[in-house]
This record gives sequence, structure tokens and C-alpha cells, in this order.
Amino acid sequence: MERIQLAQDVSLSRIVHGMWRLSDWGYSKEETLNFIESCLYMCITSFDHADIYGNYTVEEQFGQALALKPSLRDQMELVTKCGIKLISSNRSEHRIKHYDTSRDHIIQSVHQSLRNFQTDYIDVLLIHRPDPMMDPSEVAEAFASLKRDGKVKRFGVSNFLPAQYNMLNSYLDDPLVTNQIEISATHLEHFENGAMEQCQSDRISPMAWSPLGGGSIFTSTEEKFQRVRKVLEKIKEETGATSIDQVLFAWLLAHPAKIIPIVGSGKLDRIKTAAGALKLNLSRQQWFEILEASKGTEVA
Repeated sequence: MERIQLAQDVSLSRIVHGMWRLSDWGYSKEETLNFIESCLYMCITSFDHADIYGNYTVEEQFGQALALKPSLRDQMELVTKCGIKLISSNRSEHRIKHYDTSRDHIIQSVHQSLRNFQTDYIDVLLIHRPDPMMDPSEVAEAFASLKRDGKVKRFGVSNFLPAQYNMLNSYLDDPLVTNQIEISATHLEHFENGAMEQCQSDRISPMAWSPLGGGSIFTSTEEKFQRVRKVLEKIKEETGATSIDQVLFAWLLAHPAKIIPIVGSGKLDRIKTAAGALKLNLSRQQWFEILEASKGTEVA
């Protein structure tokens, strides 16, 4: 599988597996380990996490499975996020949901993630959401400390607008390596707000969460989704794709920003479908057909 070089010492598989819903799948440790190994067999070596996933349980569940076969750690990349504090039975001191990007919280979160994963380093740490109370100098201090101690290799952000990304980046000794944002054929915000251009300008590859638009493409009766579905079915037949979701992944993969889709399914056949999109080559006209269907109008 193609790989994306985020920095000299970190690369990700072109398709990343997102572990957000791991706690919902009802997997045992052994089943989780089998799932991880199956992804690795498909050359999907990068796994996306956040400290809050599964109400603060997913990282630990993943780590318990990994502990059954610790040698797998050297075959994978772990991406995780911090900065959100949920109201949770596991965090009784949180009275309201809020953000915390203070130096101490970032460092404490990483130490907890390391314990959860039963590993001694994170490949990429992301700030989960833009924080209106962010002190970028504190974030820079936390990043520098974690990198110096070998706890985290590289850093990025999630859901940041270009101005927010550039502001934080201006404080850092080592530049951010990615921005994880919502990108799909039915969610075009970041094609319109300058985020894609900013990624290309900085030579970084964005990570795309919800690359299938949250599944609405399969179920929604809204006119927009019906339009897109019709075009996807047409292009599926033209390209020999196995399904319309494979065409959706191919649409993202075709973009010159080298978008990295995050697949969030717990079903291996759906993951194989996403990996198969790497073999599809959409024409420029097919790419614009999907864009036009999403917008509801031809380009000017």
C-alpha cells in the first residue's frame, strides 16, 4: 500500500483505521487482536484514536489487545488526540464538557495514553479541537517537552481552520504534520474555506474523518444525497468498483493534496473495500461529476 510521509521519521498508510467505535463492537481482547492483525495484513498500519473515545475506554481496550502480541507495535503507527474533557463517570471532576490545551493537561494526557496503549511512544499527537482559551506558547512547551523525552514523535491538529492552524504553527519549533478534518463528497466545507489550499501550501496531507459523510449517502432521502448516489452508481459501473463507498474513497484519494481517509468500520469487508479504492483511477471529469452532484450546480 502507498504510504504518506508526514515527516522524516513518521509515515502513515494511505488508508488509516479509526478506532472511535471499538467499544461498541463488543470485541474480546483476542478478537481485537485479530482485527488489528487483519488490518496489518492489508497493509493498513496506522490506527487513529483519541483519549475520549469510548468514554475514555478505547485506548485501553486497544492496548490490552496489543499486549497479547507486543511485537506488533513495531509494525504500526499510533495516532491519538487530546484536549477535550467530557462529562464522564470516569472523570468526575469534569462539571461541563470543555477544552483544555494547557501544557500540564497535554502532558498528562499523553502519559495516560502511553499507559493505555502499553507503549513508550506515540507516533502522532493531535490537538482534538480548536480551543478559544488556547495559549499557543503552552502548547509549544508541551510539544517540545514530549518530543525531547521521546514520548511523541510528531504533532498535528484536528478540526482547525487555516488561521487557527497557522497561528499555532507559528509558535512551534517543529511544524505541524497534519490537520484531521471532516472531508467527503457530501461535506465540502474544507474545499471552500482554504483548508485544502493551506495543506498543499504547507506540503502536508490532511486526514479525512467521516469520509463517507456519516453514512447518509446510503440512507438519506434528501435531494442532495439522491443526486450524489445516482452519480456514484453510474461511476461504479464505469470503473468496475465494487460499491459506491469505494468510489467515495477513490474520490478523496484522487485529490492532489494526498488526503488520508480514516475508515471507521469494524467490518473487515468494508475495510477491504476502502483499500481497494487505491486501485481505482477516476478521470477528472468523473471527479467533477461527483462534485457537481454534491453542489447541485455545475462549476462556474
